[in-house]
Amino acid sequence: MNSKDSLDQFGRTAVKQNIHGTMTFLLGYPPFDQMETHHLAWMVEHCQLHFYAEGDSIICPGDGPVQYFHIVKQGRVRGERHIAGQANPVTTFEISIGECFPLAALLGERATRTEHIAGQDTFCLLLPRDDFSELVQMSAVFRDFALRGVSSLLQQVNQQVQRQAAEAAGAQYSFDTPLANIAIRAPVSCAPDTTIGAAVKTMHESSVGSIVITDAQAALLGIFTLRDLRRIVAEGQTDMQQPIATVMTASPCHLPPNASAFDAAITMTREHIAHLCVVDGGRLVGMVSERDLFALQRVDLVHLARAISQASDIEVLVALRRDIHRLVDSMIAHGASAAQVTHIITLLNDHSVCRVIELCLRDSSDPGIPFTWLCFGSEARREQTLLTDQDNGILFEAENAQQAEDHRQRLLPLAQRINQALARCGFTLCKGNIMAGNPELCLSRQEWLTRFHRCIQSATPENLLASSIFFDFRVVWGPAEGAQALFEAVLQKVADNRTFQHLLARNALAHRPPIGLFRDFVVSRSGQEKDTLDLKIQGLTPFVDGARVLALANGISETGTLRRLQRLKQQKVIDALDADAYAEAYEFIQLSRLQQHQHQEREQKPYSNRLDPTMLNHLDRRILREAFRQAQRLQSSLALRYQL
Repeated sequence: MNSKDSLDQFGRTAVKQNIHGTMTFLLGYPPFDQMETHHLAWMVEHCQLHFYAEGDSIICPGDGPVQYFHIVKQGRVRGERHIAGQANPVTTFEISIGECFPLAALLGERATRTEHIAGQDTFCLLLPRDDFSELVQMSAVFRDFALRGVSSLLQQVNQQVQRQAAEAAGAQYSFDTPLANIAIRAPVSCAPDTTIGAAVKTMHESSVGSIVITDAQAALLGIFTLRDLRRIVAEGQTDMQQPIATVMTASPCHLPPNASAFDAAITMTREHIAHLCVVDGGRLVGMVSERDLFALQRVDLVHLARAISQASDIEVLVALRRDIHRLVDSMIAHGASAAQVTHIITLLNDHSVCRVIELCLRDSSDPGIPFTWLCFGSEARREQTLLTDQDNGILFEAENAQQAEDHRQRLLPLAQRINQALARCGFTLCKGNIMAGNPELCLSRQEWLTRFHRCIQSATPENLLASSIFFDFRVVWGPAEGAQALFEAVLQKVADNRTFQHLLARNALAHRPPIGLFRDFVVSRSGQEKDTLDLKIQGLTPFVDGARVLALANGISETGTLRRLQRLKQQKVIDALDADAYAEAYEFIQLSRLQQHQHQEREQKPYSNRLDPTMLNHLDRRILREAFRQAQRLQSSLALRYQL
């Protein structure tokens, strides 16, 4: 072999080693770790390595359409954007090893809107634009990432968490499973003129707890259950020759086959029913029972909700609520998302609150004044976790100020008893006294309207703080009409007051996500909270506050953060891809918080929202940092929108 051949072989070996080393590096980071090997090898072969000294501009808006897809192999890149009214550019994000940019500009074949600058000496892998486009077509994994960015990574982690939990618990289906896959049993049915005796005999012979009444075309007319049988026997209706139509429950709740197991669980829990019809195109096609949904679970959701609603006294209620903790473990194992888990927790909390009110009314003198029990904050948004305190109030009707004061004095003793009973059930007393037993939160509808008007017209720091609590409110017990009218009036006042929106937006920037310029996370440096960050205040609150501002400003009556983001997306207030990324990020942080609470409970430690990020593996740290970055992006968009 001559020297030239030896040199060529050495060169080929070096290239192969370089490709192998780069692939090994990329396999440590998503989405590259999920790509097929030959797609990843193709990408690496078409990449070139480029060096940028600290302070170098990598790409900027003035460069025109972006020509390269960049992957940071070593170093750091920061994004800077000029905002109107500010002399110096603002750093809006930071990109570290294994991360890539700028997806949106490449897909849109446009210039970047943010200047990307080397935060330190940096090496980037550069894939030319045409090769990037070809890779998008070639690799489904890369295409999904390119189109959805961080959203796809967060979804991947969420699915991984749920899959691991399901494997640990032996779950066979998830809460996202369509009812078509669960309601496989043909429902036992009969005609409306069938006698009660014949229908009950059919139920007994079929070993079922219900029978569905349909017409000749299989259209759903009604349902008759063992509970109905007990009722008519107790009421003395023992003529078993009557038609079943005279005692059935007409027009029962039903869902379509594409509804999920979670939809069924929510409906059963809310309506206190154990059987749910599945109807497709007006025809009965299946039946789902609580046993079908929860046979594999250690705690039966529908049964637990019913038991809570029928608890004979506060002590029984206290004991029942312990099962909510086990239910959370089981739900996550069955594939429930963080939003679904917090929704269920809130639903069971609602049942608990309603039963506490009923028991307090039973055990004390009824003031004789109709009232509505309001909840605020996370309970109003249906975002409660196992760590919760009380944020509630009372609304009542009054013709004048004197009558309002009289009603308040008669309602306050009851409200205070309810607050104390809730505390016994695990709803911690609010340190800020945001409770119905506080005279300032036991108000007539006109007084509530005056209070909201004062918050909007006089946006003091105290009023802005109150806004973050009171502008998320919901009816838990009692008539809803007055509260609905109140909220509609409040929405109109906010929509008409641009100054208040501006101040509310400024207030939404108070809690910054815990990521810094030269380190992964910003953590507390001293005290008991040393080396930790707050998942709730620093992670979730930016999303909650940002979504609230935009929802109120655009007349959206939804209170839940994810529902608000969805409506903002539908109304094109927020870009669709951004809204999806915000929602996924919020979900991941909330799921991390739920997992932390589960771990603390197993370790018999007090609940805390503070997390030590060094305890996370590399992927979870990356995704958490990405999730915080989405919160940062939402805040940046608010600052831009309101010129803050």
